[in-house]
Amino acid sequence: MRESLREKILQICNKKIEQKGDNVGVSFYAFFANKNDDPELLMEAATWWIQTHQLDHFEKAHKIIAMVEEGA
Repeated sequence: MRESLREKILQICNKKIEQKGDNVGVSFYAFFANKNDDPELLMEAATWWIQTHQLDHFEKAHKIIAMVEEGA
C-alpha cells in the first residue's frame, strides 16, 4: 500500500476515534469522499481491506491503525 494511503488511513481513524470514541468502527469507504475521484486508490484500499486481510465491512478503528502501523 502506498505511503499516502497509509497516512490517510491513520489520519481518518484517529479523527473518528477523537469524534466518536475508542470503540468506533470504520469502513474503507471512510477514507474517500462520496465522489469517486481516484478509482485506482479506492481499489488499492479495497484490495487491502477485502482480499488481502478479509476484513468485515466495519472494523474497529484501533485495529486498522495497528495493522497499518505494523505494515500489514
